[in-house]
Amino acid sequence: MSALLWALVALPLTVGTLLAVAGRPVDRYAPGVAVGTAVAALGLAVAVAFEHPRVEAPLLEGLPAGLAVDGLSGLMVVTVTAVTAAVLLFSVADIGPSEARARFFGLMLLFSGAMLTTVTATTLPVLLMAWEVMGATSWALIGYWWRDPERGDAANTAFLTTRAADLGLYLAAGAALASGQAGSLALEDLTATTGAWSDTITAGVIAAAFGKSAQLPFSFWLSRAMQGPSPVSALLHSATMVVAGAYLLLRLDPLLAQSGWGGQVVAWTGAVTAVVLGLVAVAQTDLKQLLAASTCAQIGFMVLAAGTGAVTGGTLQLIAHAAAKSLAFLVAGTWLTALGTKALPALRGAARRHRTAGITFTVAALALAGVPPLALWAAKDVLLAGALEDNAALYIVGLAGAVISAAYSAKALWFVWQPVAVPDDLEQPLPYAARLPLAALAAACAALTVTSFPPVRDAVERVVGGRAQPVPHLWEFVLSGALAVAVSAMVWMHGPRLTVPSRISAWTGDWLRLENAARTIFVRPVLRLADVLAAFDDRVLDRAVEGTAAGSVRLARWTNAQAERLVDGTVEGAAGGARALGRWARRPQTGQLHQYLAQAVAAFTVLAVVLVLVR
Repeated sequence: MSALLWALVALPLTVGTLLAVAGRPVDRYAPGVAVGTAVAALGLAVAVAFEHPRVEAPLLEGLPAGLAVDGLSGLMVVTVTAVTAAVLLFSVADIGPSEARARFFGLMLLFSGAMLTTVTATTLPVLLMAWEVMGATSWALIGYWWRDPERGDAANTAFLTTRAADLGLYLAAGAALASGQAGSLALEDLTATTGAWSDTITAGVIAAAFGKSAQLPFSFWLSRAMQGPSPVSALLHSATMVVAGAYLLLRLDPLLAQSGWGGQVVAWTGAVTAVVLGLVAVAQTDLKQLLAASTCAQIGFMVLAAGTGAVTGGTLQLIAHAAAKSLAFLVAGTWLTALGTKALPALRGAARRHRTAGITFTVAALALAGVPPLALWAAKDVLLAGALEDNAALYIVGLAGAVISAAYSAKALWFVWQPVAVPDDLEQPLPYAARLPLAALAAACAALTVTSFPPVRDAVERVVGGRAQPVPHLWEFVLSGALAVAVSAMVWMHGPRLTVPSRISAWTGDWLRLENAARTIFVRPVLRLADVLAAFDDRVLDRAVEGTAAGSVRLARWTNAQAERLVDGTVEGAAGGARALGRWARRPQTGQLHQYLAQAVAAFTVLAVVLVLVR
């Protein structure tokens, strides 16, 4: 079975890379290849989910690369591959032949392959590599229409925000390595660290998870991510990147529990995000922005579950949310393609125009609202039971977030179902490739409800493992369901007449102005510092370098002049002396024999005198 696990992660990564590299020449074949790969990956995911294989390969000295499928990751790989297959099938109809299909489908497969590696990673090095690939491919997918500067800027904002938070994971890995207590950096060994090292690892993991899952204060990047194609939003916001942080916190629940403070920080951040971003969703007039804010809020419940140790409830919430949110985004993409708008006032009657899209969107919205008997209603109560056992205040805040989710979901439904005169020539039936995934996801929103009740819930709890989970009481199911129905009915009856003060509406409608705050606190000071450093470079360093160079040139010229005078004088003097000696040596050479005889007599006389004197 280890071969199946390697194939599960290698298949989408390999095919995705080949499609992305091949480019436009294979656009014609890319949709079929991608959908076939996704379906094959789903089959592999189901197989490994039952067998729970574990594999390991050498990576670095003492740091192996490990992958494993257990109960929690088994549920995740099935969820990721199922949603990926549905989204890619829908994309066949949504991404037209004129688009760069090979690049799109290739990047989508790479993205899902990175997510599969993330959820099956057992060591920090592998997790970090998959985490990085997921971030890079999300940047490329959000900026898929890169010729539009606004979309490119949105991709950059999302990428830089998540990358800033990702530094926490590097901090955690560095602390685990420096402590020497985490062995091979296996995730399950992180709890072996103690003291300040353990706190540092916990803080790094929490920061990275909050950034990836768009929890406060990082939520604003998800708003900018809406510039990408609708299938990208459906995949990114349902079962992959945005839930990766929540999954990591659920996976590392023992680490949060050991820290003594991590659980509370995580739980309260999730609860506050569920409430505040729910209010942001209520204030939106753009359907995709509403769904994006609701994603932050819904993931807040998963984070709340991780903080309170309700791993079973958080997992059930994650799976149910994946089905509902991917369905909602796909329908929003359908209406955007057909009607050319995503503004709620302009979408009046959209559900009546496209009945399949309208009915399936209604299922998704009611599921997000927590209306019985759909899946998110029961899943929320399972995780809120953990919050109630931990802290009654957490339960109240979480329940308030659930009530707010009913408000924004009913608001979206009110607009799309309002009667409006529609000319007959605007009626456009959905392609079969679009209808099939919508129907399948809508059915999942209802069918997954059984996972929150015995005996299926007990089986899920045994599979997931971890701490014992509190069981929700009947009154909790009744209370949350009644509140969801009541709030939804009130919003439906009053429609847009339910307003909030303009100041609050402007603040929440602009996503709490978190992006402006980030630019003010971080971006602008960094840019100013960069300007100061650039000016210092130009005015000080450049001038110093140029002055040094000019001085070196002048020194070289002076040295050259002095050395030339000295060397030339020496050479010329030696040459003059040689010439004088030559002249003197030529004088005895007259060519007359008697002079040579006289010179020989003189030489022998001198030699005789020397010999006499030496003796």
